Amino acid sequence: MEATALVSPGRLWSAAEVLVRPSPVPAAAGVYGWHFERPPHPDLDAGRLLYVGIAPRYMANRTSTQNLRKRVRYHYRGNAAGSTLRLTLGCLLGLELRRVGSGKRMTFGKAGEATLSRWMADHARVCWVERGEPWNLESQLISRLDLPLNLDQNRHNAFHSRLKELRAAARERAQELPVSS
Repeated sequence: MEATALVSPGRLWSAAEVLVRPSPVPAAAGVYGWHFERPPHPDLDAGRLLYVGIAPRYMANRTSTQNLRKRVRYHYRGNAAGSTLRLTLGCLLGLELRRVGSGKRMTFGKAGEATLSRWMADHARVCWVERGEPWNLESQLISRLDLPLNLDQNRHNAFHSRLKELRAAARERAQELPVSS
């Protein structure tokens, strides 16, 4: 049931719809799924679920303050340092990853993150299901579905090694560049 709600949702939400206040995304625990009207890579299909994420993530030693609303909104307008989805999309789209601030964080810089946010507003759509302990459902979904943009728990996916290599190459290039403001 929950997998169907993410794979074939009754409704997909755009950045413009999610970023309004009040947001339609619930401030609750759950799993969210990302679909793309235009895929971020030529080997990926448009119009289907390519990535799932959870909020909050499992934390054995403390309580997370994350929820669906915070995570989904952050993916649409945050940066690659705080969103593995944004990091993946930016690398697939060929944006230049840079070390920023102290040099430990990596983002696509102000211009690159703005470009990525515009691309996501134009092509990325999201859906979600509320679920307590969402990490259990996330593991089931990753093991059963073809989710090429998920890396964690997803070594079996045909796109995994390619995506991992692309992200590693972007990080390597970023280490060679000066720290950006």
